[in-house]
Amino acid sequence: MKSTSINSCKDAIASTLHQCRLGTLALFEGIDDTAFRRQAHPDFSPVGWHLGHIAFIEAYWILERGAGLAPMFPQYHKLFAADGLPKCERENLPTFSDVCDYLDTVRSQVLSYLETAPLAEQERLWRFLIQHESQHSEIIAFILQLQRWHHLERHQEMWVRGRAKPLPSDLQPPTEMLEIPAGEFEMGNDSIDALDNERVLHRVYLDTYWIDRYPVTCKQYRVFIEAGGYQNSQWWSTAGWQWLQENPVQEPLYWSFAPTWDNHPVCGVSWYEADAYARFVGKRLPTEAEWEKAASWEAKIGCRRTYPWGEASPQTHHCNHDQTTRQTTPVNAYPAGQSAYGCYDMLGNVWEWTSSWFDGYEGFVSYPYRGYSQVYFDGQHRVLKGGSWATRPWAMRSSFRNWYYPSIRQILAGFRCAYDADGAN
Repeated sequence: MKSTSINSCKDAIASTLHQCRLGTLALFEGIDDTAFRRQAHPDFSPVGWHLGHIAFIEAYWILERGAGLAPMFPQYHKLFAADGLPKCERENLPTFSDVCDYLDTVRSQVLSYLETAPLAEQERLWRFLIQHESQHSEIIAFILQLQRWHHLERHQEMWVRGRAKPLPSDLQPPTEMLEIPAGEFEMGNDSIDALDNERVLHRVYLDTYWIDRYPVTCKQYRVFIEAGGYQNSQWWSTAGWQWLQENPVQEPLYWSFAPTWDNHPVCGVSWYEADAYARFVGKRLPTEAEWEKAASWEAKIGCRRTYPWGEASPQTHHCNHDQTTRQTTPVNAYPAGQSAYGCYDMLGNVWEWTSSWFDGYEGFVSYPYRGYSQVYFDGQHRVLKGGSWATRPWAMRSSFRNWYYPSIRQILAGFRCAYDADGAN
């Protein structure tokens, strides 16, 4: 890498670090100390912990491991390390001001080191850290929404921040399915941005199948609710029905019966709920490979797209992302974001459950440490694809993989359905 190219790359990284941090801190505007420290759900740490963890990881990988400096703020190591304390013991946090001082002090030294860092050897690590903050920024966003949701009346139209109203749509909730012809496609990603679980790029053959052009909408899902879907075991897997008996819910977590939400994707469903709905309508959830082919493959030229619409970085006219709307939008609101096959909303709006278990591709090598992905190759986590309205642009592409237990419904997740060409599901 030539010196001019290295300098240009360093400038771009510094700028991205700054833009990413601005978006993270914007989420904390007006936050009180209680919300900063509260654990909104047993599966998720307080938002203040996520903010401190961002600083901890940046200091550890760049300053300690990269620059060889002594540990900074050693008093925070046990608190903000992922393996330091159980989630239920992470509420005893420094103040928001103190955590911001931690972030600023670390970032100042990080940027100073960037000026002389051997970027040819470290670029992948720097890009990983940008995506790491992006991912925790999204977690902060949905935890804050979860906190707000706990304080709002159920079934009201105004739910995001207690005041945001759904965007209008002139079209009725669509139901169209698209045929994806049989053939090979390229799955995964080998770019410098690709996380370890996205690698390596490989070819996959799929038989012909059909997939929903749009995510399942609230209007469509309401049919399942009103038909007694949550009371009828025939639509549920054995594990799903057991989960439902232990968690007797009757609708998605982020739910409103108001018709103004009809054309928005259903949001706040577990994998079990998504699977039950798919069974109810005689379909199934797509595999991860089926989802990724529909999102990324341009069959006419035999080429993989980084994003459904092409190679241009995500912008506001492509999809609902980057916490711009802070709510879902109608599933047909972004025609410029269609995939080559004509699928809408493959990126942004809501994450989409697939039927696949999270595992490494052939040739997988952990990076930068085993605990990032590999420990979750345990046959207990389902893959989600696509991103949500809270996903930052640096953690958004067709090959990006998210994973959660099938019981989790607090994340901003929905789904679309698939159907075999021979009519099997």
